Amino acid sequence: MRHALTWVLIGLAAVVVLATAAIIALPRLVETARVQSLIASGAAQALGRPVKFQSLSVTVLPYPAARLHELEIADDAAFGAGPFIRLDTADFRLKLAPLLRGRVEFATLVLKEPRIALIQGADGRWNFASLGSAREPAAAPRPSSRGGGGVGAAPGTLVSRIIVDKGVVTYESRAAGGGHRARYRLEGVDLALTSAPGAMSLAGAARVMPGDIVIRITDGTLGLSGARSLAEASLRAGLAIDGKDVRPAVAAAWGAEPAIAGALSGRLTVSGTVARPHAAGEIEVQGPSVTRTSRDCAEPRRRTLPLSAMKATVTWDDGRLVLQPLSTGVGGGSVTTKLAATAIPATTAEVSDLVVKGVPLERVLVDFLCEGYAVSGPLDLTGGFTFAVGDPVRTLVGGGRLRVGAGKVVGARALTLLSDLVRLGTGVTSVLGLDVPRVATSSPLEFESIVGTYEVRGGVVTTRDLLYTSRAMKVKVAGDYALATGQVSFDVVVDDGRRQLQAKVTGPAASPAIRVAPAAIIRQLDPEKAERSLKDLLKKFR
Repeated sequence: MRHALTWVLIGLAAVVVLATAAIIALPRLVETARVQSLIASGAAQALGRPVKFQSLSVTVLPYPAARLHELEIADDAAFGAGPFIRLDTADFRLKLAPLLRGRVEFATLVLKEPRIALIQGADGRWNFASLGSAREPAAAPRPSSRGGGGVGAAPGTLVSRIIVDKGVVTYESRAAGGGHRARYRLEGVDLALTSAPGAMSLAGAARVMPGDIVIRITDGTLGLSGARSLAEASLRAGLAIDGKDVRPAVAAAWGAEPAIAGALSGRLTVSGTVARPHAAGEIEVQGPSVTRTSRDCAEPRRRTLPLSAMKATVTWDDGRLVLQPLSTGVGGGSVTTKLAATAIPATTAEVSDLVVKGVPLERVLVDFLCEGYAVSGPLDLTGGFTFAVGDPVRTLVGGGRLRVGAGKVVGARALTLLSDLVRLGTGVTSVLGLDVPRVATSSPLEFESIVGTYEVRGGVVTTRDLLYTSRAMKVKVAGDYALATGQVSFDVVVDDGRRQLQAKVTGPAASPAIRVAPAAIIRQLDPEKAERSLKDLLKKFR
């Protein structure tokens, strides 16, 4: 036993001596010019992009490594002259066993705090799509005093493992004509890629900024067999998404208001290819709310509408995001719909299969929107819309049907409009010697229902059959309302059961002009009485 222990100690001592000798001799074993040429030519050949760095040094602890300083990997020329990846230092860790035998072999590439620029063109093509494309090998360049660069013959695989340490990824989507849309950042990107026969496994995490949404990648695989470039590599992975508040992320895409807040969680499965991933899974937003500021509101002018938990089944395929079904609610009422959004060539959204049931309008129109034409009562609505995210009001297109159950007219502008209609109608009937309609002496505030269909084109809402029904009267409305400008043009018919009052309402919704049509009232009289009434009316203008 003592004899065996002696040999074990001798063996360990020999390993220590050899390792120490290798570490002492490391700078000579790793001949700088040869390593620079190997790294520059091998990386450029593998990536299909020019690779350059300013200098190379050798580190011993904690791992033997060749350290590159001021490394840059060029971008696809079609996306500009800036670098695709830029970082201060990159470590090529060396395999110890070959090093002890006097050979240089790389084990792991560590990219420390790299800055990676992802760009998607107006045609949907990514700037990384050409990475790894096959290129004709060229002779290895002679290294200069400023470091390696260029393309040369080298092994197809330099390392068996790549580690991204605290990287920053910027994402930019370019619109046609050189315009830019929302930009996002992934910060704290930690990623590990390990090679296997014909594939690479990957795992890691990142934070989406703005928004501080954490994304974790698990069980990831990149299939490299048969792929002519990184973009064509098959992809499989699991994604876990968690964020305390989606408000900053939504604001980056939609603008500061209306602000949408809530805690996000989701689990997705990713497949497809790197350039065209497909994702499917479930997401949920807990405690969602919508906040906006309105000059029409008394203090506080900034109002928040709380919603019930928002849940959706999500798919992402070739730049198209679909949430179906998407469900939430307001004040005990429910809202379900299908939402589809396409980022390329322009950010458009489609809301279809919209079903609203029992949403209390007073919560929305009075407490949140402070709408002058507000009514209370439960809203049932069906329909669908499409719109451009950059200008949803002016590009809104769609239609559907609505019904408001028993409620009241509570908006100040709606009350004024009804009062003016009754007042003008009463004046006309009095001049013509008719009885005052019951509308003038009965309360029109409470109603039994409001029903009708609607159509939206270019942000202009049109209805031809909106019907307001109360015990005192029926009001039929047909015309247009421009969402962006607030201009209205409506034909209104008030029927109290005995006669009808017709009027035209035009101008700004805040203070519309009202023209009552006396001829409509006169048509209800017998000819002789109508003639006498007209003569009496004309005498008043002499």
